[in-house]
Amino acid sequence: MTQTTGRDAARARLGAAGAAVTVATVVTNALAYVVPVLGARRLSAADLGALATVLALAAIAAVPGYGLQIAVAAHRARWGGGGAARLGLRTAALTAAVTLAAAPVLTIALRLPVALTLLLAATTFATVLSGRWLGELQGDQRFLRLAIAMAVLAAGRYGGLVVGLVLGLEPAICLLLASLTGLLALPLLARLATPPAARPAEAGPVVEAVVPNGEQGRPAGIPRLLGPRQVMTACGATLAMLTISYADLILARQLLPATASGAYAVGAVLTKGALWAPQVVTLLVLPRLARGDRRARLVALALILACGAVLVAASAVGGELAFRLAGGADYLHLAGLAPLFAATGALYAVVFMLVNDRVATAARWPAAPLWLTTAGLAASAALIAPRSVTGVLWCALAAATVAAVTMALLAFRPVRR
Repeated sequence: MTQTTGRDAARARLGAAGAAVTVATVVTNALAYVVPVLGARRLSAADLGALATVLALAAIAAVPGYGLQIAVAAHRARWGGGGAARLGLRTAALTAAVTLAAAPVLTIALRLPVALTLLLAATTFATVLSGRWLGELQGDQRFLRLAIAMAVLAAGRYGGLVVGLVLGLEPAICLLLASLTGLLALPLLARLATPPAARPAEAGPVVEAVVPNGEQGRPAGIPRLLGPRQVMTACGATLAMLTISYADLILARQLLPATASGAYAVGAVLTKGALWAPQVVTLLVLPRLARGDRRARLVALALILACGAVLVAASAVGGELAFRLAGGADYLHLAGLAPLFAATGALYAVVFMLVNDRVATAARWPAAPLWLTTAGLAASAALIAPRSVTGVLWCALAAATVAAVTMALLAFRPVRR
């Protein structure tokens, strides 16, 4: 009876934590979607295409923050301990420096205002550094505080953009406001990640540690230090994940006229919706994946597939409504493509979960299939597909399908003894 009651209490805590993280994810996605929705109504098609491209670049430039979060979370779930402070600061500073150095090239190659590309460095630093504190909360399964931290980070990343667009400011000023709000969010995140004296209700259910493949020779009780290698592996995988999921938007900016590029940016809102809607599942299951819990992987995959199927079906039925909400009446001619945009995002959601699983279990070269698929996407869009919204979209859907199938085959192949 006592054991059953304990399990019920653990499930209740996990359910409450999952609900809190879901709400925080909804808030994050809502703020992220408000930006292109407001931009479609406040900006010209050319300015919208430029802003959407810069935001895509910002997401790619900030992926070391997601990689840092994954590495810290997996390390703490498997071994416990700290050691992420200096590593997090170095990761953020290096990423911002690289982004700043690349600004002139991005300005010329993508026909963007120089002010937008220069401001990428400030937004990148804040976003990457936040990954340290999110990873500590996630790895410790303090999901309630993690939910609050996610909401704070979302307000910091997108609050300035929303305010700027509402006030009718130009894209450069909007991005400057976003940089300021992002930096202001950092002290709050640090405070939230401070270990509480004793808050057992905030912790998720404890799972016994399972030593991952390739680490059987290390005693489970001896912690392993978190170092640049683990962070680099997670950063590389995360960079590959977001590069492939944003590559179509960047290719549309490069290959299509400004008006068509802006139209594709509106459709990409549906892709990102289907991609990020089930990410709460990946977030909650990561500590269990780090401990080698195969059943958790199967359950997570089933939930993500079910969510994707529902979103694709909904977009097929309500394509016009989806595009009206995403961009307004000027983009209703793309309503027939809504299921394709949604299916692309749903497949990438599967890819994200499976890549996280391989990173958490210390698999070798977890991102290699994604880089190869991205190269294929770029080649097919540039050399084969028609220079149209439909042409780029079909290339993106094919790439998402190949990536999902490949990662599934790798994840579920028999383990060699």
